[in-house]
Amino acid sequence: MAHILSYKDQKPKLGEGVFVAVNAAVVGDVTIGDKTNIWYGVQIRGDVNTVRIGQHTNIQDGTVCHVTSGSSKGKLTIGSYVTIGHNATVHACTIEDHAFVGMGATVLDGAVVESYAMLAAGALLTNNKRVPTGEVWAGNPAKFFRKMTTEEKDYISWSAQHYVKLGQEHANSVSV
Repeated sequence: MAHILSYKDQKPKLGEGVFVAVNAAVVGDVTIGDKTNIWYGVQIRGDVNTVRIGQHTNIQDGTVCHVTSGSSKGKLTIGSYVTIGHNATVHACTIEDHAFVGMGATVLDGAVVESYAMLAAGALLTNNKRVPTGEVWAGNPAKFFRKMTTEEKDYISWSAQHYVKLGQEHANSVSV
């Protein structure tokens, strides 16, 4: 069974059809929208601020989602129809609807990945930077790489739909 844990009287709220893998941890003030998937080894900590995740989003294996204490600027907001690749770190930032964060990428405090924007695998998006709609950013530190293709924009939508189905398969097929 997944680790859905209260912290200081804050219990995570999960929407309908949410899949949380058996070894994932969701702690504290976390709200997860319908049909979102939290994959194996993911850690989501809403201990010192809030985490809000939309619907039909997939947060892939090994990803860390955390917040910063203090102001509302320290919260983590992940929109709907978002893909966050394996082993990413998203910390006190905003990932808008229909955005893509590649495997091993890091998004730091105050940064924003806008709708239909892509942060490439392994990229480091530093504090308060913004990846605009329609752009791919890459590197360490991340900077503009190129405009997104139509195929990449279509892939973001496909990925969200694909992972909803895959999450339901895992929910119905994986046993301990």
